[in-house]
Amino acid sequence: MRQDPCRRCQGRTHPAATNTTALRRRTTRTTTRTRRRREVCRGGREGGEDASAATTTATTTAATRTTRGKGLEGCPWVKGVRVLGCGSKVPNRIVTNTDLERLVETNDEWIRTRTGICERRVLGEGEDLSSLAAEAAREALKASGVAPEELDLIILATSSSDDLFGSACSVQAALGAPQAACFDLTSACSGFVVGLITGAQYIRSGAYGKILVVGADALSRFVDWTDRNTCILFGDGCGACVLGAQDPSEFGCNLLSFHIESDGTGRKHLNAGFSGFGDKSSVGTGAEERGKEGSYANICMSGQDVFKWAVRAVPSVVQKAVESSDLSTVGDIDWLVLHQANTRILESAAQRLGIPSEKVISNIDKYGNTSAASVPLALDEAVKSGQIKKGDVIATAGFGAGLTAASAVFLWD
Repeated sequence: MRQDPCRRCQGRTHPAATNTTALRRRTTRTTTRTRRRREVCRGGREGGEDASAATTTATTTAATRTTRGKGLEGCPWVKGVRVLGCGSKVPNRIVTNTDLERLVETNDEWIRTRTGICERRVLGEGEDLSSLAAEAAREALKASGVAPEELDLIILATSSSDDLFGSACSVQAALGAPQAACFDLTSACSGFVVGLITGAQYIRSGAYGKILVVGADALSRFVDWTDRNTCILFGDGCGACVLGAQDPSEFGCNLLSFHIESDGTGRKHLNAGFSGFGDKSSVGTGAEERGKEGSYANICMSGQDVFKWAVRAVPSVVQKAVESSDLSTVGDIDWLVLHQANTRILESAAQRLGIPSEKVISNIDKYGNTSAASVPLALDEAVKSGQIKKGDVIATAGFGAGLTAASAVFLWD
């Protein structure tokens, strides 16, 4: 089948249809609603002709950046952001609620009723988080049509890296992307959304053109499997998205808005503190203590306090993100993709926002709470299943330890 270059996808090609079929696809792709949303995210078109006059020379580019800043009202950025594709990967090992009945005093009905979780994935013997994250990243790159060598930056959002100093570099090495800068980002269950927002700023500034954002966690490593209140909740997994730059004068920015909040006074409700020997260097410390390994405690959580905070914080950050996006109302959201912590939190947040349950993406029953991986994992499954389609407006929100909450509203295109 003939392949035509696609300017909007930065040179990638798609099977070309002929005459009526091609025209119908193009018309469907650019519906009235989608065009209106693009106009919203452009922030106005006055000066658009000047903005689109950029050339490839460094001198003209610098001048055009100034013109864009003045011409596109409400859009003080150089480049627009587009989510090019996503991917995910989970461990093979499944731990069901029935399995947990043999470990602690609990039962399947009790867990499902209170959390919505039926099973979760856990890293098995010989598996590590970096390898799993690299597999999710490869899927995202394939879906995006981007080669590892094209990546400018890799952001790994995780609270459970294989190495104390981070695992982003391990993912970079596994992918074969030596030219990409990389770093870990720790924001617990808000990690992926914060990573998405962070990566978008590098693109908006014009510093980078293609960025890989990975949300990956293996909190099973820090779960007390004798504690019935926490061991039922957490699972391991990875999800990833590739962000790309686009011409703001023509396509605007598909990241419509974002909002981040933090409340350090709530750390006591959810944490995994350092529990190793405090001062290894002390002269009065014996040789045995000086050599003692440092470690972190298992996850400690006050479930009721976290629940009460989450059902207030999640609707708040989503609402504030929508308000700053210039969308008319929350009703313009097509899909709500929240951190998969507890099905009751998902239901409560949707009700407070006035979003019907059929617009809420949920896969918590299969994976449990995968922390930073939960949003991209749910997003990827919804895209692959056909729920999320081109032109849909997606509102995401992550929330958890810190306490932190973050929301990003973007157009899937």
